[in-house]
Amino acid sequence: MKNYKNPEAKNILTSLDDNDDHELIKQNDVHHFIRISKEDAEKLIDEHPSIPHIVINDKVYYPKAKLREWLLKLGE
Repeated sequence: MKNYKNPEAKNILTSLDDNDDHELIKQNDVHHFIRISKEDAEKLIDEHPSIPHIVINDKVYYPKAKLREWLLKLGE
């Protein structure tokens, strides 16, 4: 979908290609990356156990590059 107010804006797939292969996304912020509600983001691991994630000190993080790949595979 085009952004009519900002035609130079990146589309969602282009924005996913940023060079951030080692970046971790906190569980509280993953909804921004995936563009879903906070409530849906809280259920991700329960409903999709295959989603790439790691737990450090009882906190969940999502590796950005692996999460991007997982999302793209879901879209196929």
